[in-house]
Amino acid sequence: MRILAVLMMITTSLISTSCNAQKADPFVFPELNYSYDALGEFIDANTMEIHYTRHHKAYFNNFMKAAEEQGLLDSNFETVFANMSKYPASVRNNGGGFYNHNLFWEVMSPAGGGNPEGKLKDAIDEAFGSVDAFKEQFEKAAKTRFGSGWAWLAVDANNKLFISSTANQDNPLMDVADQKGTPVLGLDVWEHAYYLHYQNKRADYVSNFWKVVDWKAVEKKYLKAVK
Repeated sequence: MRILAVLMMITTSLISTSCNAQKADPFVFPELNYSYDALGEFIDANTMEIHYTRHHKAYFNNFMKAAEEQGLLDSNFETVFANMSKYPASVRNNGGGFYNHNLFWEVMSPAGGGNPEGKLKDAIDEAFGSVDAFKEQFEKAAKTRFGSGWAWLAVDANNKLFISSTANQDNPLMDVADQKGTPVLGLDVWEHAYYLHYQNKRADYVSNFWKVVDWKAVEKKYLKAVK
């Protein structure tokens, strides 16, 4: 009986340890998958390093502090953003800045460029008429966003693609957004994202974005969003 009891205790301990090990923290500062100078056709190494290590990291640090104060550390982005109107500006601004930059780095690659293919291309053609028309509308959203903000390609509740822009660090997942959905592509049009390289020429920065878009990563996000 004693041996059986000991075995049961060991088994319970192993199960508990395994479950804890599998519990992923949704709020983790990500590693870049490329070097600071890898996106040279789009942006310079100095801007990338400052953007990632200072701006993005500051959003992460400030969000973690705000999330702890609001009891949100065991939550996730989707839940927090769906109830964003209930939280203070510290959660909205920093949570958005943290998430938005995560996505921004993920949808770019040194091997990017070209055009979407497969199911993503089909969905773009259906929603906008053609890839060229989509790019034109996306660029317009990015170029005409007054002040600081983002341009988005997102999937709505009916699994249809739409283009929108948001101010500051808002995004379509937030309940405060004018158009709600799941972002699959985002472009940062805050001046800190491009000013060292382009100065006030936002239009050039926006146009060059297509040279580094990782369409495979975007399609992966799209397919996940429409499941």
